[in-house]
Amino acid sequence: MNAFLPGLTFLITMLYLGLFAMSFDFISGYTGYLSFGHAAFFGTGAYFVVLAANGQIPGIPGGTPFMITMLLGAALAFLVALAIGAVSFRLTGVYFAMITLGFAQVIYEAIRHWGYVSSNPREGATIAGEGLAIGVPFVDALQVRVGRLAGDSFDNLLGLGIDVSATMVSYYALAAVVLVCYFAMQRIIHSPFGAVMIAIRDNEERAEAIGYDVFWFKMGAFAASAFFAGIAGAIFAAFYRSVSPDNSFFFLVTADALIVTIIGGIGTLAGAMFGAVFHEWLGDVLSSESGGLAPYLRGGLPEDVLAAEVGGFTVADFIGAVIDGRAPLYLGIVFVLFVLFVPNGLLGTVRDRLGGPIAKRLPAHLRRYRR
Repeated sequence: MNAFLPGLTFLITMLYLGLFAMSFDFISGYTGYLSFGHAAFFGTGAYFVVLAANGQIPGIPGGTPFMITMLLGAALAFLVALAIGAVSFRLTGVYFAMITLGFAQVIYEAIRHWGYVSSNPREGATIAGEGLAIGVPFVDALQVRVGRLAGDSFDNLLGLGIDVSATMVSYYALAAVVLVCYFAMQRIIHSPFGAVMIAIRDNEERAEAIGYDVFWFKMGAFAASAFFAGIAGAIFAAFYRSVSPDNSFFFLVTADALIVTIIGGIGTLAGAMFGAVFHEWLGDVLSSESGGLAPYLRGGLPEDVLAAEVGGFTVADFIGAVIDGRAPLYLGIVFVLFVLFVPNGLLGTVRDRLGGPIAKRLPAHLRRYRR
């Protein structure tokens, strides 16, 4: 059953990927402008915290708390978005999507050849020492190391007789950061600013005709989404203690956010988290590593069954060819099926069935079955 159950690494991946997808949905789902270069902001936040931890950024000491460098990295992503948006928002539709992708690829190539980030920039940069700690800045007792192998366990937590690993505690700390970011985005969306964002998505010409300066509203939404993407990148870098151009700035990083958002439901915000769960669960199940479906079947099926031939192929060959490490193939198929048959995604479809947001409609819907 471990092949189908999530591990701690899965849960933390879900957090930073879900937050990154929510930041993508914030601009793309609520203004209608697809940002295909969103990886530029994710990578900015990730690289900033790694370089800051190594003392490579002037004015920021190497021991600066992660929570501070995370916010500074997100602020830098905010400024990068303003620079990119100042040019990109002169265009609309597919032209906007393509120019943001172009900017991201320029930054990607620049980072790959910039010797300042590391001695081998193509391989990326690694955090020196014990890694980063999350918690209240400058209060050691309220901080915990972030990472898969992060420090000692917490024995008898709060006197409850519960022993918890430091990795698990860091997961809850990172989850709290993601939750705060989610509520912040929700607050913006349900503010007058968010109402203008939705008006731009529905009819930009009408929003401009009634007096709104849509250019600056789009710039604000774009920069805000970049800020949260930078936080997602910082979480990613803190957990893995390293970052490279291919896993942060490459355009396929944005593609993951797009797939997750479509599966969860574009224009729902929270749907991105459901999409991240589905995306990572399918990837884990179809991975070739221990705990995946293929190793589970090879270890669980009898040898005579694995050696049995069907159409010239053994069952073991079939498992290796069709299941083992085939997550990208099936994710692509799932993405196509969602676009064709579930265009509103998981959460969007549920909202359509209930007639509105789940929190508002579910209680009334359940009361019908109590009668």
